[in-house]
Order: sequence, then C-alpha cells, then structure tokens
Amino acid sequence: MRRITHRSIGSCTRRRLVGHWIFILLALGLSATSYAQIAQTQKPHPAQQGGMGGIASAGTFAPIYDSEKRPITAGGFVDKGTVVFEDVTKAAGLASWRHVMGTPQKRYILETDGSGVGLIDYDNDGWLDIYLVNGSTYNALAGKETPPPAALFHNNHDGTYTDVTAQAGVANDRWGFGVAIGDFDNDGWPDIFVANFGKNRLYHNNRDGSFTDVAEKAGVTLGNWSDGATWGDYDGDGRLDLFVSGYVHVDLNNQPSSEDGSSNPAFCQMRGVPVECGPRGLPGEPDHLFHNNGDGTFTDVSAMAGVSDPDAFYGFTSVFVDVNNDGRVDLLVANDSERNYLYINKGDGTFDDQSYVSGFALNSDGREIASMGFAIGDYMNNGLVDVLVTDFSDDYKALYRNDGDASFTEVGREAGIGQIPVPFVGWGDGLIDYDNDGWKDLMMINGHVYPQVDKHDWGTTYAQRPLLFRNLHHGKFGYVPAVKGSGLAVVTAGRGAAFGDLFNNGKIDVVINPVDGPPVLLKNVNPDHHQWIEFKLVGGQKSPRDAIGATVYLSANGMRQREDVMGGGSYISSNDQRPHFGLGDATSGGTVEIHWPSGARETIRVPAVDRIFTITEGRGITDVLCAPHPCTTGSSAEKPRKSKTIRTTR
Repeated sequence: MRRITHRSIGSCTRRRLVGHWIFILLALGLSATSYAQIAQTQKPHPAQQGGMGGIASAGTFAPIYDSEKRPITAGGFVDKGTVVFEDVTKAAGLASWRHVMGTPQKRYILETDGSGVGLIDYDNDGWLDIYLVNGSTYNALAGKETPPPAALFHNNHDGTYTDVTAQAGVANDRWGFGVAIGDFDNDGWPDIFVANFGKNRLYHNNRDGSFTDVAEKAGVTLGNWSDGATWGDYDGDGRLDLFVSGYVHVDLNNQPSSEDGSSNPAFCQMRGVPVECGPRGLPGEPDHLFHNNGDGTFTDVSAMAGVSDPDAFYGFTSVFVDVNNDGRVDLLVANDSERNYLYINKGDGTFDDQSYVSGFALNSDGREIASMGFAIGDYMNNGLVDVLVTDFSDDYKALYRNDGDASFTEVGREAGIGQIPVPFVGWGDGLIDYDNDGWKDLMMINGHVYPQVDKHDWGTTYAQRPLLFRNLHHGKFGYVPAVKGSGLAVVTAGRGAAFGDLFNNGKIDVVINPVDGPPVLLKNVNPDHHQWIEFKLVGGQKSPRDAIGATVYLSANGMRQREDVMGGGSYISSNDQRPHFGLGDATSGGTVEIHWPSGARETIRVPAVDRIFTITEGRGITDVLCAPHPCTTGSSAEKPRKSKTIRTTR
C-alpha cells in the first residue's frame, strides 16, 4: 500500500485546505478579514522552520479569530442553537476538588500532561461513580507538603455526588496519570489501576466501600513514569491482563529546561519561543504487558508477547479491542510524536506488530503525530471499529476508518473533521451517540500544554473549549456550534475525559479532568426524544466477570450497530463499560448478539426500549432498570427472558 509523504502532498493539498476554510468561516462566524489572512498564509512548514520542536505537528498555521477577535480555541460561540451539554459541576458537588500538577509555569514535561478519569460502579448499586486522578507537586515528592489527593465521588442517584475518597482509601498520594477500571480477580467488583510517576497503584475492591492497594504483591508497581493502561484478556484464559504504557524517563535531579541550556534548544521551543522540553530529545520509557496468574499476582511477559516497545516510544493511551473481528482482543497504543502501535493478537500468547502495514502508524500525510487520546467505535455502522486519534495543535486530528482485515485508512479531512480542530490541542475523545439516532458522533476535549501561548498572537489559548461533530451518515461529520453559556462553551485546560450515562437516563455525559483546576461535568441535555438501550454484561466462568473484551451487535431500527466493552480509552481514562445504543424513533428493542470473550455467542430478543438490561453469559437477561428508576410495572416486558445461546470456539 502506497503511503503519501509530507513532501508529496504539495500545493494540491494546500489548495484543498484553503477551500475548506469557507465552510469553517460560516460554521464559526469568522470575519472576512480572517479568511483573507488564512488564504494568503495557509502553508504548513516543517517543524525545523519555526514549528513545534519537541512535538510532532504539521507546521505553522495562520492564527484564527472569531468576530470578536478572540482566538477560536476560546471563542467562536453562537447566540442561538441547540444546547447539547450543560455544565452541572457545581450542582453535582464536584467543584470543590481540584487537580494539581507541578507549577503553573510548566517548565518541565512532568507538569504538563494531566491525568485521567475513571467511571466505576464501585459499590454495584447500578449507578456510575467518578474517580479523578490527581497529580502532585515537587514539594510533596520531597515530603515538604501534603500531596494533593485523588478523588472518588459516589453517585447519590439524584444528580449529586459525595466525596468518599477517605473512606474508600484511594487518595493515591503519588504523582498520578492514567486510570483503568477492571475486575482483575473476577469477584464481581471493579478494581482500580492507577498509573503514576513513581510506583503504580492497584486498588482491590474490598466489597464494603473500601479498597486495598495490592500493587506490590501483584508485581505491577514498576517505577518512573507509567502513563496509560488498559485491561484485556489477551490469551483467552478468562482473566484480565494488564498493559501499561511508559512515557518519558524522568530524573527529578536532572530535568532539562529551555532556560539552563541542558537540552538541545530545537526540542524546547514552539515557534521559536522557549517552552518546556520534549518529548522528542528526551529518553523514553518502555511499555509493559502483565499476564494475570489467577492468584493475585502478575508476570511481566512484554518481551515474550512482542509488545515490549524496545525503542521506548512516548506512550500515552492504550486499548485492548478486537480490530479484525477474529474474537481476540488486539492492542492499540498512542505514541506521542512517534508512530502508533497496532499489535494483532496471534492467538498463541503473542502479538504481531502490524503498525505500518495496517496504515495505523502514521497519518494520511505519512507523518508521525503527537497522538494522545483514542476514541474507538463503529461510526460507519458496518461492524468494524474505527479510531479517532487526538493530537497537538497545528495539526489535523486523525480518523482511522477500518476497511476490514486490520487495514485502516486515515480519513479525517474527507470526513469533515480536518480543519476546525487544527488550532486545538486534543486529549480526551469519544465516539458517542449524543442524540441517540443510532450513529456515533465525535467529541474532543482540548487544552494547550504551554501557558506561554496566551502571551503570543498565535490564534490559540492555554484553556480551550470542547469540540463536537455530529455524524451525518455516509462517513461524514458536521460541526456542532457552541452556544454561549452551554457546556460546549466551557473553556478549560482539558486533559483526561470519560464518557458514560451518569444519570441512567440513556444519554451520554462527559466528565473532564483539566490540568490545575476543578473537574467539569457536562450533562447531556440534547432535546431529542429518541429511544435507547444499554446493557450491563456479566461474563461466565470462561470470560472475565466484567466482560471486558466482549463485542455487542444490536439489530434494530433498520440498522446494525456495534459496541465493545473496553478497559481503557479516551485519554488515559476509563469510560462507561455498559454498551449503549441509540434507537432513533424505534419502538422495538430489536435483537442483540453478544460475542463473549470466552468465544460463546448469545442472541437475545430485547423486550423493551429505554432500559438498562443486565445480561449474564449463558443465562440471558437477569435484571433490568427502567431509565433512572427500578421497574415496578410487573409487565412481561420487564421480566428476565431466557435466551438462545450459540457456543463457538476461537
């Protein structure tokens, strides 16, 4: 397969990009003067000519402002339009917690990347709770001050949350980054893995509202900088294994700075301005795959499995998911300013690195990008999982369309998401059906890494607003304007984000964990009245208990949708693990087909819409929740139904 190089795109691509700015102007309300500036100067340059230095990008783009002369990353709002999300952070009781990471000046890379969010029903009451990872400070690492705590917020079922961190014992007094939720011991209660700078945590759920850190006994503490993590049963033994990405190797006593000449200036600048150094030019950390031994311990099998990352790329988000539909979870790794990894599961305990041959390693220009977050889902409704990869500003966000047989084509520009996100630095992202029409939409959470951008006329800002694109079907997306005062107009230094149905009302909400600030809870208030269905899956004896790795197909409303149960995603975060399906105006729940991690397949007629059904492997529907309330009608539609099970082998 021919790969297009950066040099080969030339003036043809540039002309195409300039043409697309007409649409952007109309969508964002930019002035005619802004368009004239873009048309004259929209010529990307290599990083060596004033670009990003230590971070991969397409080059330097012209500033973009709205009609009020605000950078588009913190402006471009409209007075009227559909309000999709509402900021309910204060009303929910989350605003008192604050993320802290290093110093406000962000002189070093350790301070910039932020932390993740985990959605977890830790007490098994049927409602999602929120775990927010925190960073730390240099004084805290030196024992001079109390470390800022992580937070576990319990869902009170009424739209509010209570901080139960102390009772739960999950404060993680370390410099935290990623979080992955999974039931590693198959006891029916979700556990929490936290990736840290320093030793990692593995919080085992004690089933009484508290957790115990068992990382030392489990053998997964590692050291230095672990970043993202994902759970998945890669060898089919019914137990969740753990993959942990490594980012930069940091020596606290010898951190390179643009101010002291300790590092190559080429890796410590943006557009010629000194900024924090890296990641390029800094030593990396390798990745690790831990095999679950079934006795509370794990064995590092990275080299044996072929996923050890011997070149020590700068790893961010990682996800186990079946990309070639062979019933085995494969492994995707987002690498910052290096090629992305796609490891195909060979079924014998090893993986085949198909990053290049699959088309997933690079973007459509044949370039490495500063990959950060993964949004994974079937946006074409063709039974294949696609991947949105967020990256740095002055670059295109990459949308990898799955063409089958583990082959991807990067189609971000063709899909309509190429130009608008260019000034934004993307982190958390989701392929979510926000309007429940049966088609997955795109959302990106944004925020810059360099506070210095606020002092320069670059058309970007440190704090940035989210971006939402509606699925127009046929592989195209349309920009959803940010209405003033709505959730899409919230400006924050976004990092980790998790997507899920926090109010059990069938609408997908978003929790954002910004760097150096309070969290943001965006409640989905889209005015549609479409139907929906969600499933909580419980694996049998040969599957992980929480069914991570399962693939679910729903045939309803004249379409066939796909959802996968994953133990990681977005940007170093963990989303709602309940497969969610929008049904449009359908009144029938259709038929659900579940491909369990064990290899068994189960087909069930769904008896009603607007329900959260619990399905237990081999037993069919075993429980049901009617929207936010228990089912009390006693009708046959609410009763668990025995299902037909088709067992297969891998």
